[in-house]
Amino acid sequence: MFTVALLFASNLFMTAAWYGHLRHREQSLWLAILVSWLIALPEYCLQVPANRFGYGTFSAFQLKIMQEAITLVVFSGFAWWYLGEAIRWNYVVSFALLMGAVAAAFWKP
Repeated sequence: MFTVALLFASNLFMTAAWYGHLRHREQSLWLAILVSWLIALPEYCLQVPANRFGYGTFSAFQLKIMQEAITLVVFSGFAWWYLGEAIRWNYVVSFALLMGAVAAAFWKP
């Protein structure tokens, strides 16, 4: 669970770094890049330990797939709450299909 918590926290920073500037498009691009890099530093400080601690309990494939699933959860909330984007039915279907792929990665036959 510690790995999942670290991945979730790192994704909060990553999503803010990658997409937060979209709400402030009047700012210069160089400033957006600089601020994004500053926000991304804590993301790396959480992501690297998450993978280090999780590897062995999870395979590298499982860690990556888990990280991508968490990214989608965090991004969905961010896009809705911070960017004000609507969650459409086709996004929900796509999300459900991707979560099925995640489940398949952790399924032990």
